[in-house]
Amino acid sequence: MTDDARDNTPDQRGRQRRGLLPPGLVDLMGPPLKVGALTGTIGMFSGIAAGIIRDSTPALFALASGIQWFALGSSYWLSRTVVMSAWGGEATLSNSSKVQASAVAGGTAGMVGGLIRGPKNIIPGVLVFSLIGGTGQAFYNSVQGRPEATEKRKSIFESSWSPLKKLSDDEYRDMIEEKMLKIDAEIALIDDKIAELRAAKEANPPPPRQEAPQQPPPSRS
Repeated sequence: MTDDARDNTPDQRGRQRRGLLPPGLVDLMGPPLKVGALTGTIGMFSGIAAGIIRDSTPALFALASGIQWFALGSSYWLSRTVVMSAWGGEATLSNSSKVQASAVAGGTAGMVGGLIRGPKNIIPGVLVFSLIGGTGQAFYNSVQGRPEATEKRKSIFESSWSPLKKLSDDEYRDMIEEKMLKIDAEIALIDDKIAELRAAKEANPPPPRQEAPQQPPPSRS
């Protein structure tokens, strides 16, 4: 019994729940694979369209394009995550550091794409995708860094002339409870009225119905 209890300690159960891969590796590779799957799917559809336009085999175009875009997306996100983690994490980086990290990640993705398409495409791929990665991150930073308006516009529900009113969760809950109480009270009144009618009917039963005497059938002459 003691041996079984020792085997069921929290440490033993924690070891049994661990997978084949370390949690850190799963956290590192999970998002890049998801991004690669998304970009690979987009690449497959674009390959199908290119195959149809060129009057060639759409399946081959879809397979080649899907592999290339999967490699581009996953390698970009993986290298971006690694660079930002090495520089202290995305939350602590400045906008310029994020642009640099995205440019480095874009260059890595361009190098991977160049290796797939051929050695002569490595340098153009690094330059083009570095520019795309840095420019995209700079545009994203500019959109996220816009100052909010000092005064928020009032919605139509907050206007004084509006017949509607925006309710909070507590106000809505109180309103529903009040309506439910009114419905319960009305149901109780109806039940009382039905009980009174039944009691009055039992106290004053209707008189028995008198059947008319049956006349004998006329005799035949």
